[in-house]
Amino acid sequence: MEPIVITDLVKNFGGFKAVDGLSLTVRQGTFVGFLGPNGAGKTTTIKILTNMLRATSGSAYLNGVDVVKDPKAAMADLGAVVETPEFYPYLTPNETLAFLGELRGMSTEDIRIRSAEVLETVKMTEWADQRIGKFSKGMKQRIAIAQAILHRPSVVILDEPTSGLDPRGMAEVREVLMDLKKERYTIFMSSHLLNEVQEICDEVALIDRGKLLRSGPVDALLGSVKVHRMEVRSLQQIDGPWLNKISQLEGIEELRASGPAGFVFTLNGGDKEQAGMLRELQSIGLDVVSFKESGVALENLYMSMIKESR
Repeated sequence: MEPIVITDLVKNFGGFKAVDGLSLTVRQGTFVGFLGPNGAGKTTTIKILTNMLRATSGSAYLNGVDVVKDPKAAMADLGAVVETPEFYPYLTPNETLAFLGELRGMSTEDIRIRSAEVLETVKMTEWADQRIGKFSKGMKQRIAIAQAILHRPSVVILDEPTSGLDPRGMAEVREVLMDLKKERYTIFMSSHLLNEVQEICDEVALIDRGKLLRSGPVDALLGSVKVHRMEVRSLQQIDGPWLNKISQLEGIEELRASGPAGFVFTLNGGDKEQAGMLRELQSIGLDVVSFKESGVALENLYMSMIKESR
């Protein structure tokens, strides 16, 4: 029995299909990145899974329990952070977790033990008795993750957990997510940040306009990337005549200068084609200082797949 099974899910808002026949299975113990641009249908799907929205048609199961027919049972073993979390500003993390633990029917002793554990996991122990109103957005997000795992759920759903955070807050939340991964929760996390998914997740589901484009292990998807963005630096100044000369080489696409002595271009193919291109650049007299792939490989895959699907 898989933790999350979505079948032919559709959600219409008037004439607009936010989710369009989506089917996806999340295996136990995996960390899946649900990846797509803003407006792709990620939050709508997550709101259906967490019983905040009702699907137009199709089904969603958590641990074999139908989210629509028996939401209470389906939610019992789920922890979630959806959209920006809000807390009572005058309560401390310990008081907040005690309140939420009581709502979940946990015993006072269990709440005490578990609160200490989850605050340790999200690296908020030293702030346990400070008022949440003083906290930064990143700290509040870590408290939100703490409350999501308080009752030891087997499945955790996170909706863009680093969205709107400053670089430091993002780094801290990602560190917490890496620690959750070690604890073998099944985690389903939406994101529009390709590097985030590449860094943290085992598997990825690519979605655009409410439709699934591709899903599978991150490594396997990266292996299928055929379009690479290359970055080259040379001893020569890259002026108009040089750009003209380089553009004549077979396989060079989307060429542009990058700084006084550098340029970037798109290349179709893998390692063999890259090695061949390096030889070609040297053969026209270019003194290459560095030759490397730029940007995130997943981004190239994503952009090429969106082009194909449209």
